[in-house]
Amino acid sequence: MKLSLTVKFLLLTGLLLTACLGISFYTIARHQEGLILEQAENEAKAIFRQIILTRKWVADHGGIFVEKKPWLRPNTYLSQIGEEPEIMDIKGRILIKENPAFVTRELSRYAKEKELYWFKITSLKLINPLNAPDEWERNALREFEASSKKEISAFQTIEGQRYLRFISPLYIEESCLQCHAKQGYKIGDVRGAISITIPVEKIFAEITENRKRMLIAAVLITTSLLFALYILINRITLSPLRRLKKAIKSFSEGETPAEVIKTGDEIEELAKAFSQMAEKLTDYHNCLHDRIRSAVRELEETNIKLVEINKLLNEANKRKSDFIARASHELRTPLTSIKGGLDYLSQKLTRTGITQEDLEFINMIKRNAERLIRLVNDMLDIEKIESGLQELHLKESDLSAVIKESVESFKPQAEEKGVKFSLDIAHSLPCIVDEDRMKQVFTNLISNALRWSPPDSTVEISAERRNGEIISEIKDSGPGIPPEEQAKIFERFYKKSRDGTGLGLTIAKGIVEAHGGEIGVVSDGKNGANFYVRLKACTIKDNGEKSKGHDGKTTLTHR
Repeated sequence: MKLSLTVKFLLLTGLLLTACLGISFYTIARHQEGLILEQAENEAKAIFRQIILTRKWVADHGGIFVEKKPWLRPNTYLSQIGEEPEIMDIKGRILIKENPAFVTRELSRYAKEKELYWFKITSLKLINPLNAPDEWERNALREFEASSKKEISAFQTIEGQRYLRFISPLYIEESCLQCHAKQGYKIGDVRGAISITIPVEKIFAEITENRKRMLIAAVLITTSLLFALYILINRITLSPLRRLKKAIKSFSEGETPAEVIKTGDEIEELAKAFSQMAEKLTDYHNCLHDRIRSAVRELEETNIKLVEINKLLNEANKRKSDFIARASHELRTPLTSIKGGLDYLSQKLTRTGITQEDLEFINMIKRNAERLIRLVNDMLDIEKIESGLQELHLKESDLSAVIKESVESFKPQAEEKGVKFSLDIAHSLPCIVDEDRMKQVFTNLISNALRWSPPDSTVEISAERRNGEIISEIKDSGPGIPPEEQAKIFERFYKKSRDGTGLGLTIAKGIVEAHGGEIGVVSDGKNGANFYVRLKACTIKDNGEKSKGHDGKTTLTHR
């Protein structure tokens, strides 16, 4: 879900406010609760001091006499120490003597009836069973006797109501020995303790109510602040940003941006920066548009010139091709006649008698004529390849036979040079090729291998079918071809020696590629060269016009 910037800001602000107010109100509430509970404890201490003062006053006066009422019972424990629990005054009223313990118990009963608090004197060495301690009081009395603690307080839940329990020890004074000397006490001993119980349910109820009020206050404060922030953000930030967004959208649609938004802050600076950018972009766009129109005009003019130049070049290339074809044809006929005449003359003179010097001279003329014939034939072939007029007479052939026939034609030269052929050719390699053209390819590759192979070396020739292809390799033991020259050897007229025309590999590459194959070389420049030819096995693709050859087989003319 995509949230707007306002929602994100208000959510984050609300979280921060909630956290801050929560921590603040929690701290205040805890402090107030501590003060309230401390006040209740101080109240218990004040009651304890008041009880002590009352008991001391009663003890210092030897007890007090009160008129006997129906609810009062005489203190029977006074008779055990030799005192009269009841007396009669001169008016005939019966007065009951109350000692400090009796006064303390009566005051506790009276306070409890008023639902204020209650207290009692308790001890581990009882005289009156009514003063028996409960479990909490017993533990506190033992702790007073074992340590120097002066008071112990705790909050307890009794019958579903919470109370503050406070207890502080009573020490034996001289006035106490009258009643407690028989129990073995001495001045300064812990006689017992006064246990005070104060109801604090109303206090905790007030604390809970205070927490609710603070929670409601926190919610109201947070809501009010968020609403105020929303109004301020909407007026100070969002409204100018909406206007700026509208201006940007208008500019993106090609309209002129409106006037700068005036807010007197960073938004105004942003709007000014956008206005300046829009102005510069408009100027640049207009300038660029003019430049593009000018460039388009220049490009159109240049294209017209290029079309004319290309037309002229095509015409010149056509004339050049026609010239080369005519010249090659015109040269090939007389050269063939010259070569035939030299053959006839050489044979006739050999029979009639001729000197060795004259015979060598005639053979030199014959070799140059043959070289010229090869050059003319290569020129015609390369011209057909480059002009796309090469004709391929395709038929199903056995490439292994083509390769072996090419090898056979070079065996006399190989024996004369002392070079051996190592053949690893599959028995049958059927494919669709022009046999004469492929024989021309392998003849060129074997001739090059034989030329660069040193005496007493081996030329390895292999051919196999692999993954739907026929892969042929011719590897020699010559000096190899450096990596930087391997791409150049298939270019026109590139030669590493003076022998040859420099067109053989170019023609071979054109023939192989016309068959949809690939020719290349692998060499490290030191340990011979490995030429390879890749052809598709038994696959024929119509790349041109189909026609019937004179032998009745299908031929392809590539144009």
